[in-house]
Amino acid sequence: MKRFLTCAALAAVTLCAPIVAVAAPNGYRTEPINSTDFEVIPRARQDLDGYWCAAADFARRKLGAGWQQRIYVLRGYGPSVTTGRRTAVQFSIKPPAGGVPQQNSFVTSGFQPGYSMSVQGANARCNVRPFFN
Repeated sequence: MKRFLTCAALAAVTLCAPIVAVAAPNGYRTEPINSTDFEVIPRARQDLDGYWCAAADFARRKLGAGWQQRIYVLRGYGPSVTTGRRTAVQFSIKPPAGGVPQQNSFVTSGFQPGYSMSVQGANARCNVRPFFN
């Protein structure tokens, strides 16, 4: 009986607790800008794969994007408009108004506005670990 009451009390506390946004994988934070645009803000790591991983996680879980949905870079490295932090990258699940630039290779350096990747492709970067820690 004591075990049941303990479990019931824990369940009640859990249900009454305020809902807090979950941090993105690998030490990144995501913040919505509007219904289709969002920012990925690093906490410790700042590798390209981590940004894409966090973008895929947010697009999938919070925006309901499918695995084949594209994630577009709105703006490369710059200050966060949602938190004021120094570094953030802005993404969108909506194609940019000026059209999508030609992508000639799988290799990219930095974050070029308009560059895109599928949610599935970005999610695959979650398992990539930096060579040097």
